[in-house]
Amino acid sequence: MRTETFLEKLKSYRIFDYDFKLVIMLLVLSSIGIMAVGSADPTYKSKQIIGLILGVFMMVFVSLMDYVVISKFYVLYYILNLFFLALVFTPLGKSVKGATRWINIGFVFQPSEASKILLILFFSAFIMKSKDKVKKIYFIFICLGLLIPPLLMVVMQPDLSTTIMLTVIISCILFSAGINMKFVVTVLAISIPTALLVIFDALADKSILLRGYQQDRILAWLHPEDYANTEAYQTLNSMMAIGSGQLLGKGYNTNEISSVLNGGFVSESQTDFIFTVVGEEFGFIGGCAVIMLLLLIALECMVIAGRAKDLLGQLIATGMGAWIGFQGFLNIGVATGALPNTGIPLPFVSAGLTSLVSCFTGMGLVLNVRLQGKKYF
Repeated sequence: MRTETFLEKLKSYRIFDYDFKLVIMLLVLSSIGIMAVGSADPTYKSKQIIGLILGVFMMVFVSLMDYVVISKFYVLYYILNLFFLALVFTPLGKSVKGATRWINIGFVFQPSEASKILLILFFSAFIMKSKDKVKKIYFIFICLGLLIPPLLMVVMQPDLSTTIMLTVIISCILFSAGINMKFVVTVLAISIPTALLVIFDALADKSILLRGYQQDRILAWLHPEDYANTEAYQTLNSMMAIGSGQLLGKGYNTNEISSVLNGGFVSESQTDFIFTVVGEEFGFIGGCAVIMLLLLIALECMVIAGRAKDLLGQLIATGMGAWIGFQGFLNIGVATGALPNTGIPLPFVSAGLTSLVSCFTGMGLVLNVRLQGKKYF
């Protein structure tokens, strides 16, 4: 059977099947991100604008291709993912504050962010190829075996938050693929007590399961008042800044003396604590707008997954929806003190070229799934 050329495929698309609603939400959220990043640290603003332009270009380009053709190279994506993650541990690796998560190849690149989209493509295509085996327990263990190498390389950086995110994303893909529910129940029966065990272990004088800084972060989350000048310093100041914004905020790029952000009490405000900037300057309404946009984007991905023409498209859209939704929840949870402190960006908002371009590229795949989805009219 002859494969359609790019131009032939392009002609088969209908303009009103393009999800402009999703595109608008992405652009609005990214615009808020540019404003927040520019206010947090003006030196990052131009790079964030470049990231948006490059990201939108990649999104549009990928959206007009064929995700089925793109996914044919899934084995290559897995190999490239391992290769880039391995480069972190070479002289090309770049360390910041004790973590080696970046590589310098003429420009700074964070492989763990690119891992999310590469693994979504790989596992979606791999499961599609073996869809008749999805309900078999041995197939689940094969998937876990393929997931372990990149997870180990990410956790060694160390980057526990991204390790958790990758696990959540692939778990959602497997669940969407229709794995045996007995396995899901078994995993939940093991993981929930394990999570409680980790918390109780952190309360011990010397943790057996956690590294020192991980134990301190959990303790600071549980008893912030005891770590007000150390591990909980960032989170407490973040909560204070968000609360001080009240309903309407202090105004964009405020120069108020009372500004927690301008006082230098929140570091990394352009990345991990970008929601702090939104809360202080745009208030409760601005914070709710960001949360609603993230939620609506994630839900739109799930709706597109339900309308996909095949299992491959369904899994790609599900993976992207899980990525945006859970990572947004994790980042905002940290900024508001609901979760222990972890270093993970807020999708489309935080400063970070790799994260921004990867998110937009993934959304390009989702838009293509929508273009080729089931037609109801």
